[in-house]
Amino acid sequence: MDIENKIYTLREELQHHNYQYYVLDNPEISDYDFDMKLKELQELEEKHPEFNDPNSPTQRVGGAVTKNFTTVVHDYRMYSLSNSYSKEELQDWETRIRKLVDGDIKYTCELKYDGASMSLMYDKGQLVQAVTRGDGFQGDDVTNNVKTIRSVPLKLRGDYPEKFHIRGEIVLPFEGFAKLNAERVENGEEPYANPRNTASGSLKLQDSAEVAKRPLDCLLYNIAGENLPISSQFESLEKARDWGFKVPAESELKNNIEEVLSYINYWDIHRHDLPYETDGVVVKVNDFGQQEELGYTAKSPRWAMAYKFKAEQETTKLHKITYQVGRTGAITPVANLEPVQLAGTIVKRASLHNADQIAKLDIREGDKVFVEKGGEIIPKIVGVDFKQRDPDSEPTTYAIYCPECGTELQRKEGEAQHFCPNYVGCPPQIIGRMEHFVSRKAMDIDGLGKGTIEILYYNGIINNYSDFYYLTYDDIIGQERWLDNEEAGIKKSGELQVKLGQAIYALSQGWGSITRADSEKIGNEIVYLEEIFSLNIAEISGIDEKKFKRFLMELNTAIQRVAISDYTSMEDCVSVNLLIDLKFPDHQENQPAKEALKNADYIDELLRNESFQHYPKFDDFITKISDRSRISIQKKTTENILNSVEESKKRTFDKVLFALGIRDVGEVSARKIAEHFGNIDKLMAANTEELIQLRDVGERVAASIIEFFTDEENIDIVKRLREKDLQFEMEEKETSSNKLEGLSFVVSGTFSISRSELKKHIEENGGKNLSSLSKSTNYLIVGEKMGPSKKVKAEKEGIAMISEEEFFKMIE
Repeated sequence: MDIENKIYTLREELQHHNYQYYVLDNPEISDYDFDMKLKELQELEEKHPEFNDPNSPTQRVGGAVTKNFTTVVHDYRMYSLSNSYSKEELQDWETRIRKLVDGDIKYTCELKYDGASMSLMYDKGQLVQAVTRGDGFQGDDVTNNVKTIRSVPLKLRGDYPEKFHIRGEIVLPFEGFAKLNAERVENGEEPYANPRNTASGSLKLQDSAEVAKRPLDCLLYNIAGENLPISSQFESLEKARDWGFKVPAESELKNNIEEVLSYINYWDIHRHDLPYETDGVVVKVNDFGQQEELGYTAKSPRWAMAYKFKAEQETTKLHKITYQVGRTGAITPVANLEPVQLAGTIVKRASLHNADQIAKLDIREGDKVFVEKGGEIIPKIVGVDFKQRDPDSEPTTYAIYCPECGTELQRKEGEAQHFCPNYVGCPPQIIGRMEHFVSRKAMDIDGLGKGTIEILYYNGIINNYSDFYYLTYDDIIGQERWLDNEEAGIKKSGELQVKLGQAIYALSQGWGSITRADSEKIGNEIVYLEEIFSLNIAEISGIDEKKFKRFLMELNTAIQRVAISDYTSMEDCVSVNLLIDLKFPDHQENQPAKEALKNADYIDELLRNESFQHYPKFDDFITKISDRSRISIQKKTTENILNSVEESKKRTFDKVLFALGIRDVGEVSARKIAEHFGNIDKLMAANTEELIQLRDVGERVAASIIEFFTDEENIDIVKRLREKDLQFEMEEKETSSNKLEGLSFVVSGTFSISRSELKKHIEENGGKNLSSLSKSTNYLIVGEKMGPSKKVKAEKEGIAMISEEEFFKMIE
């Protein structure tokens, strides 16, 4: 046998055994024999590079390094799913779709796996690209990393289509997750929190050889493409299995909603027997023709619904209610909780949503509350254990003033949230708007992360997002910047923060000398330093109780001399200013505590203080904190910011409109508004009546747009952005002719060409594509297998129905 045939035969054998082992769980040879064949193939490929194949089984070991993941636009948008949390909601969904679709409806039921969504593209049976979900419109190219996952076929088998996309979840099985964490603990590293986040993080590792070491799996369930040889969802799952994909065997075809509910009841109990994390069931209308009739909303398909299993619930103590300010001025109350393990993560905080929610549940500080994860992602408080309530507790009085700028809060009639009206002077609103402006979905400006924006803002360099386009090299270079919480400390309102565990260790030196490990244990049990006095030390194993009591005595004495409320201490952290004042209250006479750590000179002066000489470890701690928490923006970062700001001028009008941060205007609605009005001048001149004519723009969105463009500061910002040549007008789409100008079309069914090609012909001739029939539709282009309900609606609305041939005669 010649070398080329030998290499080809080995590849075929290895692909077969890989499929048997990782997809069918039915190995035919031992691991040793598999490894020997793989080694033989590697040696042959190294000696004969002329027979290189990017999808060879040897490529699964990784080795490619990706420093920057390329952004790729999805050929077929990856929609989100609508959620239901009760069987009644699911039955309401079924009632709605029955009104829109004629005939029997069957459903495909699939378990909803909790992983990282992925789209794989195959061309001529070979994997050519793997892209993360991203925002649904575009994601990151992680092909090199996905190739290391052994259940992902590099080459297909059977009668696969020439080109298609298949979607699914990259998951980390419980067994592999446990093994991975055991290795990390053995190496003295922190264990990972949960399988889902670990799987997602693995896909963004730069070295694919590291990804190959992780026991990731890939479960696939959705095919997208043109003129595919399938007519239903269940058939697509069966076909995908034949082509070599790992499709969960738990998926089933059901004849009615009663059978769907039985499926849900079964898996609500038996999901814990599965090797993966699952959080619900996805129910899909099985027939593709009926799916097409039902269509999509702006965010999700009407033909699918995710039923979420009841979330895991725990009881814990609510220590304190604080308030956060968003970029629109919306105030969100936050419950700061006694840490509790929930669905694989430690939960310390949960949103309380608004004043109505607090009043409805009668939530008070000091209560024992029931916490669960909505969809097992976002923690929320669902109730209070009134049996354990302190009889002397007081009802919660909602904040009256903004916690950041002190402005009196407002609440508009009919709205649930309170707002800070200080649009131009409230720091979190200003910084939040700038963060939104530079975000990936908006202007996508590199180098301007939250930390950099904050230091430029607090140093008076920028005050709104139009200032980005007026920055110079000298404005940015050398500006001081605090590292963020993941790196060292937290900067907020001029104060440096340090983690509670570190703070306790530093304070204890000379007061009780608690070890660093014990300080971390204590820090993990509290959210604010004051809570240390109510800590039950007996419940924390290994702590020296005698030393801890001595430390508490010293700390209590120090706190009597210092007003803690004068300091900005964040959750899980302590202001270093407070830390210094607790240890050395006498130094306050030299400089106000609030000015501490704002400049290196003060630190140098403080370290020369005679009191510090008695506590060399504390001296060393403060020195290290100040040194590692203060850096400056260097040349490369400065150049990156300026180049990226310049590059952002090419972003289209819809991106710019979304970036402006108009309240209630999301990415999808910004695109539709931009396409409808065409430029900023027409939008600014539009009245409420003109705005609400657009689909997805109701009175609330219209009011937000009008309010935004009647504000003088916003008008000035738009003017400044225009002066710097940002795009405030949609580009005219190239057209072959204007024969269809003013006409709108809905395309339904299958044709001799793909629907996307047909829609392209409509746009190229000046026509407009609509997603569903309405009174404004001029023509319905009828293809084979079109749903009957569309025909009924077209006849009812008096919409002309034409064939593919008749359409092409219109544009001849």
